[in-house]
Amino acid sequence: MPEKPIDNVMAELRRGVEEIIPEEELIARLKGGRPLRVKVGFDPTAPDLHLGHTVVVNKMRQFQDFGHEIIFLIGDFTGMIGDPSGKSTTRPPLSRDEIEQNAVTYREQVFKILDPKKTRIEFNSVWGNELGAEGLIRLAARYTVARILERDDFSTRYRNGEPIAIHEFLYPLMQGYDSVALEADVELGGTDQKFNLLVGRELQKQYGQAPQIVLTMPLLEGLDGVQKMSKSLGNYVGITEPPDEMFGKLMSISDDLMWRYFDLLSLRNVSELEQLKMDAAEGMNPRDIKYMLAGEIVERFHSASDARSAKEEFVNRFQKGAMPASIVEKVVSSSGEEMPIATVIKEAGLVASTSEALRMLEQGAVRIDGERVTDRDKKIGAGDAGIFQVGKRRFARIRVT
Repeated sequence: MPEKPIDNVMAELRRGVEEIIPEEELIARLKGGRPLRVKVGFDPTAPDLHLGHTVVVNKMRQFQDFGHEIIFLIGDFTGMIGDPSGKSTTRPPLSRDEIEQNAVTYREQVFKILDPKKTRIEFNSVWGNELGAEGLIRLAARYTVARILERDDFSTRYRNGEPIAIHEFLYPLMQGYDSVALEADVELGGTDQKFNLLVGRELQKQYGQAPQIVLTMPLLEGLDGVQKMSKSLGNYVGITEPPDEMFGKLMSISDDLMWRYFDLLSLRNVSELEQLKMDAAEGMNPRDIKYMLAGEIVERFHSASDARSAKEEFVNRFQKGAMPASIVEKVVSSSGEEMPIATVIKEAGLVASTSEALRMLEQGAVRIDGERVTDRDKKIGAGDAGIFQVGKRRFARIRVT
């Protein structure tokens, strides 16, 4: 394990973290000298990951860089139950074929961040299947319905008279049992996973183990800077997207959101980020700092040459002396799921009237993130965001809510 002052290590580990429960136990175990077993579980519920999914993986990488053992746990057993966290309805279980196919994709994608040679891969079906009916009943006897109903989503559904299937109660128990099976020292997860992570602490105590420390990570806001990143909302950056598309999307985020992305997505250390913030305070153009963020992310998921090419393409097709040093930010409220582009640019103040907007579209004088738009019937969805240009000098960073 690399020799580094504990204060420096904790400064890196605290970065971007919502809670450390309890922090004093983490410090004590770090001082113990042995590598910690750091567990993160992923149910392979979707075939592709976006940047929001990587927030926890980035924290795993930090632990890995400090010499700790990273356990990448694929929830092929719990995935068949379906995680009810934050759900208002019962989530349908996945089939075995879906789980196996998605698990392969997950492994390929997370190893763009983690070192595969230093990452331990586990599948919770190994001990989940071994439990059997008797073992599952004995495990269920260690937790009460009253404690389970303390979880916000369960208690809300119960109060509202909405169905809660019995198998959903098993999910937090099985996730907690994963920590027992792996004898985890630390478990990471999103803030929506806090209850499940704490169940792991409780079960470890009952099995005579030292309870794991819990680190919860915030849910990353999407490109609109408001709602969490989600494919269904269209405000996401997929980690398998083409370099140019990924770079352009990241350049479209607001200056304030840029720092949030640096904290949660960048692998730069704390001192580097502090220096960048000082540079910004002293007058460095936020656009140039955003280039660094976009370049780092593209390089991580593609290559250094792809990152350079994406920046050149962005500058050539969009900036080239036309983009001002600062761009006004506008929020346009939509009454429905989609809004005509002419209405969007009118509401943002880039044109005086809808008729002018339609005329500018016909003339090819409207661009979104550098791409010319001529379709007057084009719709902008709620959650979409981007840099809109009308003519040569009218710019606004617009997001539709």
